[in-house]
Amino acid sequence: MVADLLIEIGTEEIPARFIPPVLEEMKVSLAKRLEQERLTVEVVKTMGTPRRLTLIAQKVATQQAESTAEIIGPPQAVAFGADGQPTQAAFGFARAQGVEVKDLIVVQTDRGPYLAVKKHAAGRPAHERLSEILPEWILGLSFPKSMRWGSLTVTFARPLHWIVALFGEEVIPFAVGDITSGRLTYGHRFQAPQAITLATADAEAYINSLRQAQVLVAPEERRAKLLEQLQQAAASVQGQIVPNPELLQENTFLVEYPNLTLGNFEEKFLALPDDVLITSMREHQRYFSLRDGSGKLMPHFIAVNNTLARNPDVVRQGHERVLRARLSDAMFFFQEDRKVNLDDWVEALRGVVYHSLLGTSYDKMARFRSLARYLAERLLPDSITPVYRAATLCKADLVSGMVGEFPSLQGIMGREYALLAGEAPEVADAIWAHYLPRHAGDQLPDNPVGAIVGMADRLDSICGCFGVGLIPTGAADPYGLRRQALAIISILGEKKFYLDLSSAVSYSLSLLQDKLTLPVDQTHAEIIEFFRTRLHHLLTGENFSVEVVEAVLTTSFTDIVEAMEKVRALEEVRRGLDFPSLAVAFKRVINISRQAPAAVIKPELFDNTAEQELFQATIAMEEVVARALPARDYAEVFKALAALKTPVDRYFDEVLVMTDDLNIRANRLALLVRISQTFLKVADFSRIAF
Repeated sequence: MVADLLIEIGTEEIPARFIPPVLEEMKVSLAKRLEQERLTVEVVKTMGTPRRLTLIAQKVATQQAESTAEIIGPPQAVAFGADGQPTQAAFGFARAQGVEVKDLIVVQTDRGPYLAVKKHAAGRPAHERLSEILPEWILGLSFPKSMRWGSLTVTFARPLHWIVALFGEEVIPFAVGDITSGRLTYGHRFQAPQAITLATADAEAYINSLRQAQVLVAPEERRAKLLEQLQQAAASVQGQIVPNPELLQENTFLVEYPNLTLGNFEEKFLALPDDVLITSMREHQRYFSLRDGSGKLMPHFIAVNNTLARNPDVVRQGHERVLRARLSDAMFFFQEDRKVNLDDWVEALRGVVYHSLLGTSYDKMARFRSLARYLAERLLPDSITPVYRAATLCKADLVSGMVGEFPSLQGIMGREYALLAGEAPEVADAIWAHYLPRHAGDQLPDNPVGAIVGMADRLDSICGCFGVGLIPTGAADPYGLRRQALAIISILGEKKFYLDLSSAVSYSLSLLQDKLTLPVDQTHAEIIEFFRTRLHHLLTGENFSVEVVEAVLTTSFTDIVEAMEKVRALEEVRRGLDFPSLAVAFKRVINISRQAPAAVIKPELFDNTAEQELFQATIAMEEVVARALPARDYAEVFKALAALKTPVDRYFDEVLVMTDDLNIRANRLALLVRISQTFLKVADFSRIAF
């Protein structure tokens, strides 16, 4: 027998950003709990609005499945003495399991015969078990912030008002705080606040009942309705919505039934940069912006309301009044900011503390400006001047009035103000581009000048934090150093910047020498290992073999791009049919010569043609590698290494390396060491298993 389960948790309005994660948690956690309780279920789905979190589990078993568990106890040799009588170990195990010693059985395990007991558990009615586990499950849901209310000790995202708990047609009785479960739900708070009696846990009946009460409980339906209304409102003024998936998602979870208002603002505000207008509308009021057919912003906005207005004009005028005040503030900041010279803002950074251990924002800028010049000299020598200027100005807008009001506009306003001040477009664009990427999956900087400045800024942060002991832990990374390291790696890879990271870290640490509280050598080693770990995670996350990644990164990786290219090349070679036998030959060379010192090879000591053949093949291989490796032609490098397979195989078949003649042994090992040294310029093949 099966029945549907419906749980609805009614609350005060929950913040929009809390809802999608908790709906996913509800689905996963209850499905797992039902499995643990031996209750089969066909489908678990969730839905919700600001005032309700709903779970519907379809075709849940009405009775727990019976179970038989085999519990292992002490070894048979310990449980019974030499006389065959049970020991205290046997009696203790039986007592702990609530059975007699005669009920114990002997089972064979990997470790030998052990005592065990088989326990049979009859299934309980699901209705009974659910009444016990659901209160715990509800209170176990996690939110970024929770609260208490009244005199209760329970916590939740917002105060609870009702709980629906239906299993088929029956109410599952339980209480959470002072709220008792039942079959009553409620419609829209203002448009249909009356109680609704649910007769059954049927999903369609539940959704339809709320729809009639002005609640679209399914987020997909609510989002589709919102998008349809947005498109209709935009079309009424021949406009198009400025795409913003995050804003659409947020508004979906701000309302139970969307009702839109199309408003206007004075055209004079169009003199503000587009990003200022869009940000003012989005961040403060959650309004959607519109563009015309040519891509220009229009003096209109769309507000999403949770109620159907009795007098739409009054609602529209209210929205317009609020936005007018916001835009007036923005216009004031914009006009005042333009009166200030950019270099004056740079000087003002001397009064802004970046970190108590690392100095002011000006100190940081001066450091990474020098580091940016260092990087430009090696990676972008034709752009040293714009790199230096962009690094000087890229943090200036942090002390502007506009960024003080809208922190999300940092970099964007710096670019706008730089253009208005007559800075070169390349420099202005770099001010914004140096912040990219801002998060995982974000765009990388198109502007190479901005890419250099951004890497310098991040590398200074990493070196500075490591140098004063602010190192990420497994549980916390408050300064986002992992994200910043990944950004550097991604930029290097995307731009094909071949950089000696070890030297760059050393230079950065030299700029921080008056701030460091930890030894330079220790700090340098920890930073390099930090980057190695990040690169390892990145490459294995892109489905490169862990063994291949280890084989490359164990040898040398401080040129990030070279390491990436070696991994790709080795992965490609590894897929070849001949690679296993080829790698075996490589590993034999590396393993037998691992502890041997490098030495001069004496061809006159060769007494076997296999030795001569391998020596000549090695010279030929080295010539190719010496040409191909600096050119980063790794396919040619691996081809040259592969050419050694046959002479290596013959060498090991015909030559006894560890001969009793110490001079000959040393000479033979010297040849293998020489070969292995070339192998290790590319990868440590001994780390690849077959």
